[in-house]
Amino acid sequence: MGLSKSVSVSGYEFLKNLGVPEAKVCIPSPTLLHFGAAKTPQISKTAYPEGDTYGSAFFQDLAACYRAEISALYKAGCRYVQLDETSLALMCDPKFERNVISRGYDFEALLNQYVTLINDSIDIPERKQMTISMHSCRGNYRAMWLAEGSYQRVAKALFADIKVDSHFLEFDNERSGGFEPLKFLAPNKTVVLGLVTSKTPELENKESIIARIHEAATIIPLDRLCLSAQCGFASTHHGTLSSIL
Repeated sequence: MGLSKSVSVSGYEFLKNLGVPEAKVCIPSPTLLHFGAAKTPQISKTAYPEGDTYGSAFFQDLAACYRAEISALYKAGCRYVQLDETSLALMCDPKFERNVISRGYDFEALLNQYVTLINDSIDIPERKQMTISMHSCRGNYRAMWLAEGSYQRVAKALFADIKVDSHFLEFDNERSGGFEPLKFLAPNKTVVLGLVTSKTPELENKESIIARIHEAATIIPLDRLCLSAQCGFASTHHGTLSSIL
């Protein structure tokens, strides 16, 4: 496996040529290429006869492809990359934990492998000159969802061990759990609280949003908290099932 050509640079350069001063480039997290493909023919037995064992050539090559992509973005002028990471959020749900185990994996070992994979993927020489964030959600296709459960099950791995600068998190409904898992957040990180939903057309109550921010601030200092929608400003380009338009 190797990267012959950047996937994202042309899109970034398009925005830069339009005069956008600080364009953030969002790319899928490297875990998505494994979480959905593991134990299926998509992982070539010819290229990777040892399969997806921990520390295998598959994971090493995957991380190398991501380093090449992020380095190419840096050389093009990009200074902000976001990893869209759904695998760890899905692993919060007991049914996905059971699914992981049923596929022959040790849950904790796979979780630790994903931490290593992500950290290796962003470990480029220019890392200190870039902002790298991570968005985690439980699914948002046409305002639907795939999983439920607090971040607690993966909190240490997600908030303490993965070496991104900030986390965009889903906190717009009861499926996401409470703020308690944020106690694992590394001291150099910020959290963007996804308290505004893109799943329904109803507007949130301002006082309720403020109250929830102050609730989160009992765990993380207020100056390390931000506010956003739980998953961008829309569901997908297909629209939501209950569109505001």
